[in-house]
Order: sequence, then structure tokens, then C-alpha cells
Amino acid sequence: MTSERLVILSDMWGVKKGLWITSYLGYLQQYYDIAFYDIQQLANIDLAIKSPENLHKAFVEEGIDTAVAHLLKKESEPSHYLAFSTGGTIGWKANLKGLHMKSLTAISPTRVRFEDVKPCCKTKLIFGGNDAFRPDENWSEKLDIEMEIVPNFGHELYADEKIIGKVCQHLLSAVLEREHKVKKVG
Repeated sequence: MTSERLVILSDMWGVKKGLWITSYLGYLQQYYDIAFYDIQQLANIDLAIKSPENLHKAFVEEGIDTAVAHLLKKESEPSHYLAFSTGGTIGWKANLKGLHMKSLTAISPTRVRFEDVKPCCKTKLIFGGNDAFRPDENWSEKLDIEMEIVPNFGHELYADEKIIGKVCQHLLSAVLEREHKVKKVG
């Protein structure tokens, strides 16, 4: 049986501050064929001083659109997507521009609060309850999209081991459920 494909989109820090990403890979690589993108590279961002403010500004000004365009060129196979923060916004926008996704699991993609159309795939959004920039309930109701709010966590909840385990369990349950159905039928 062939593995399902999972595309992972980093947060704005990419691999520079992304040691936590290895925990996701450890859980998921035996069940998924994984493609990983550092969104700084997708966005052609190469700043001399990579402060949070400079990086955020670079993504908002042109980086998100550049990353979406590059992702659309690089990816053609329908896949599952796991994306973090700005990576989630890039995944969302790429889907709206025609990137076929089987599913999108996005953690802390706060800039989606400016979107008024939801992706054309099964979408799971997860935010920290203490994240001041997460979309509000009115937004989720208007778009008819479910948001999971995790109390007592901030924006970078995706780097916490407990959250990593929970997200991976969600992704693995989908794969194992499909495998079970295939074995049952065959």
C-alpha cells in the first residue's frame, strides 16, 4: 500500500528556529510520504536582520504571495497539508488559487482572519486561547469553519510537545482509519 503524502509548511522562522518540527517528523514519517517546505525559502526571503518584526513585514508585503506562487509551481499531487502560523496562511491562499488538497491542518494561521472564502478541502484550524490575533467566533461562523481553541496557550502552541502529540494523533487517526477500511474491503 502506498503512503499518503503530507506536505508540511513551516512557520515564518523556517528551519532556523524549528527544532520542534523534528518531533512532528518523528511521529509522522513512518505513515506519510513527507515533503517539507521552509516558507522563508518559498518566499525568497533573505534578510540581514531576521527580527520577528522584519520577518513579519517581509511576509506581509510580498512574501506570502511569492510563497503561494512557488508552492503552486512545486506541488501538483493532491496531498494532505500540515502548516504552522504564516505557513497556514500560505496553504490556505494556495488552495484558493487552485492547489488541490486532501486536507489542511493549520495551527495558528492568524492572518486567515482577513480571508472571506474558505479552502475547498477538509480544514482543521487550531489556535491558542491566548493568541490575541486569532480569528474570532463571528469569522468562523461566517465562513462556516470549525476552529479549535486550546486554552492557556499562545501563538506558538505548535512547538509544545503536548500539542505536537495531539496534532499528530489527529493526522495518524485519519491514515490508520483509511488503512483499516482498505484492509476490511480487501
